Order: sequence, then C-alpha cells, then structure tokens
Amino acid sequence: MSVNLSKLTDKALVKLRDEIDTEFKAREKNKREQARKDAEAAAKKHGFSLSDLLNSKKSVKKAPAPAKYRNPNDTSQTWSGRGRQPAWYKAAIESGTDPKKLAV
Repeated sequence: MSVNLSKLTDKALVKLRDEIDTEFKAREKNKREQARKDAEAAAKKHGFSLSDLLNSKKSVKKAPAPAKYRNPNDTSQTWSGRGRQPAWYKAAIESGTDPKKLAV
C-alpha cells in the first residue's frame, strides 16, 4: 500500500497519525497478552502457575539493613553489623574504642 502523503491535508495527516498510533498500541497489547498466555502455558507444563514463578523469594529484593554503627570521624560511613567489618570499625576497636560508642 502506497500513500502519497504530500497530497494529504494537515488534518488528514493528523488523523492518519492518530490511527497509526492506535493500531500500534493495540498490536502491543495483543503481543503482551499472547506472551502472558504463552508464559502461563509454559509454567503449567512444568507444574507451576505463572504467579508462583514471578513471586518467588529469589526475585524479591530486600531493603538494606539499617545502620548500627557510624564512623565518628566521617559520619557518612556506616555499617549494619553484617558482613565484613569496615576498616574504620576495625581500627577503632583495635585502638580500644568501645563498640557502644560507635552505635548509631
């Protein structure tokens, strides 16, 4: 189909553009719906529901643990008390600082 756009009025071009946008949106919606149906079928084939797979604990991101300790020399440096001890915390403890003094 070939359309000579230069012969269309501005109003006709706007209408055509709107119709094209509407068609693209409808196609996108149909593609998404088909993809969802295909994914549900694949999950069912393996004995799961799609929501079982999407709501697994592996995909849920946890918020970082709140800070329990703060570097008194640089208050932007904090540590939650989990994982490896930061160098500033180790140095403070080795120099005799009570961990309670570093608590937030």
